[in-house]
Amino acid sequence: MRTIPHKEDLTVEFKSDIKNLRDNELIDEIVGMTNTKGGTLYLGVEDDGKITGVSNMHKDAIGVTALIANKTVPSVSVRADIITEEGKDVLKIEIPISRTVVSTSSGRMLKRRLKADGLPEVIPMFSYEIVTRLSELKLLDFSAGPLAGATINDFDPSQRLRLRNIIQTNPGGEKNLLSLSDEELDKALRFTTEIDGKIYPTVTGMLILGRENKITELMPTAKASFQVLEGTKVRVNTETTAPLLEVFEKFETYSEAWNPEREVEYGLFRVAIPEFDKAAFREGLINAFCHRDYTMLGTVRVLIDDEGMTISSPGGFIDGVTLDNLLTVEPHGKNPALADALKRIGLAEKTGRGIDRIYEGSILYGRPWPDYSETTSTNVKLFIQRAKADEKFTKFISDEQNRLGRPLSIYALMILSILKNERRLTIDRITELTHLSEGKLRGSIENLIEDGLVEGVGNGKSRSYHLSEKVYKENNKSIQYVRQTGIDKVAFPELIIKLANTQDGYITKQDVAELLKITPQQAYSEIKKLIKEGKMYKFCGGKYTKYKMR
Repeated sequence: MRTIPHKEDLTVEFKSDIKNLRDNELIDEIVGMTNTKGGTLYLGVEDDGKITGVSNMHKDAIGVTALIANKTVPSVSVRADIITEEGKDVLKIEIPISRTVVSTSSGRMLKRRLKADGLPEVIPMFSYEIVTRLSELKLLDFSAGPLAGATINDFDPSQRLRLRNIIQTNPGGEKNLLSLSDEELDKALRFTTEIDGKIYPTVTGMLILGRENKITELMPTAKASFQVLEGTKVRVNTETTAPLLEVFEKFETYSEAWNPEREVEYGLFRVAIPEFDKAAFREGLINAFCHRDYTMLGTVRVLIDDEGMTISSPGGFIDGVTLDNLLTVEPHGKNPALADALKRIGLAEKTGRGIDRIYEGSILYGRPWPDYSETTSTNVKLFIQRAKADEKFTKFISDEQNRLGRPLSIYALMILSILKNERRLTIDRITELTHLSEGKLRGSIENLIEDGLVEGVGNGKSRSYHLSEKVYKENNKSIQYVRQTGIDKVAFPELIIKLANTQDGYITKQDVAELLKITPQQAYSEIKKLIKEGKMYKFCGGKYTKYKMR
């Protein structure tokens, strides 16, 4: 059985050794991979996956390991072994992710990326990308460093007033900051840094307090745009390099005009349901500015069109963050100083879990979940779909949270949301849909069962879950509840008979249990019913008793 992958990707590389691969080509690939996500290089495999074997020159795995260590700076320690596939020897080289930026001994800094056709390539790493890479590895905070060419005079007094007003009026703002002088406040929020006894603005300081003309001059990467399209007509199209606090206020004002609300009656109260959740929009916007890569050209873009709202920002996910672990990965970002300042001001989520708020904003209204699937290595893209709110589901969630005296966790909300849409799911399927660990899901599901919101059916791996009778009833869907809990049992005899007929009329208790996803005891009860009705009889006894159709 072949163990070598059949094609290349970002972490798998094939290299032909028919003509004795040159040392510098091998080292380039090693450097590119260690500076990206690490991976495995197979020497002796063609680009199309055909195994042709490693040359005698490279069959010394220890020698190749030493060559790589000597030709990289700092030295990369790889693991190399000769493996045999399809009767041919292949040198398998496992490359770790470097915790710093590595170059070849000749000074070449390289990285690995996927081309448009999905195949990998190694390309030069530019100077600004070195800063980005170090930020990803938590070795450098670009936002905390001084901004070249900036002086304290580049701070805008009107932005200081805006800053203090936000801290004062925002519930999450640290009010003790207001007692500080301007100089003390700058130091506390890392807006300035001292070098050789002189005070200079940091990148964070300029992004929040800088004059717009100076930001445009000194930080051409700090651009933002807000666009609204109706069909092909452009309704709003504005671009700015204003300081962030001003941008937040402007973009929130713009969004209000294009975010209609619908009032719904909840008993004696009227509740406004917006097209896009306002808290989710704010978190998405702040995340875009907070975690963008300020070393590369690009624009933080907000687009509202007929399909929904898109918020995109330059720079991919930080190292270690993927689509599969967005909700579980330890919170960290590219710009810690900027993130910390926005938290203390009261704009960003203090726990670093703003992503939870973004998901919550869609789930609470029974809408499709936020979509990050179009994110690439150079751009993070959040899409929130336009969709009609499920008013009954929204009311149900609100009532339950009031009854419990606490908000439901994001995990609980996700489970309720997918059970609402999918009706009945096993734990494996819920894990697949949510990308959450089975352990966390089981705890949340058991809590929902105790709260009377979810019911379980069956045992073991075949155990499935659906919304409780209470939930269906409160959503005026009692018929659907009866269908979920009763239709299977009505169909049990028919399914058992159908299976028996496909097995020459014979069936066992284990067959029925596997077919219906029920326990062996429950399976025996269903078979006994058929025996009592005269449709089946016991054919032979023993450990694996067989039953036969009459």
